[in-house]
Amino acid sequence: QKDRDLKGKRVVLIDDLLATGGTLAATESLINDSGAQVVGTVVLIELLLLKGRSHLQAPVKSLQVSMNNSLIQPENT
Repeated sequence: QKDRDLKGKRVVLIDDLLATGGTLAATESLINDSGAQVVGTVVLIELLLLKGRSHLQAPVKSLQVSMNNSLIQPENT
C-alpha cells in the first residue's frame, strides 16, 4: 500500500517456508526501502540445503528445519 507510512517502524517478517530466500529477501528490501527496519524473520520450516538464510540481513528463527527430507526441531528453541 503506497499510502502506508512505515517510516521508523520495526517489522518482523513471518512466512511458512524459507527455501532459496528470494521472496523474503525481496520483502525485506521493500520494507527497508520504505523507511522501516526489518528486525527479524520467523519461518515455520527452513530448507537448510538451499541456504536461503544467507540472503537475509535480519536474524532468522526457524521452528523446524529440513535436512535430507526429514524435519527436525532446531536447537535453542
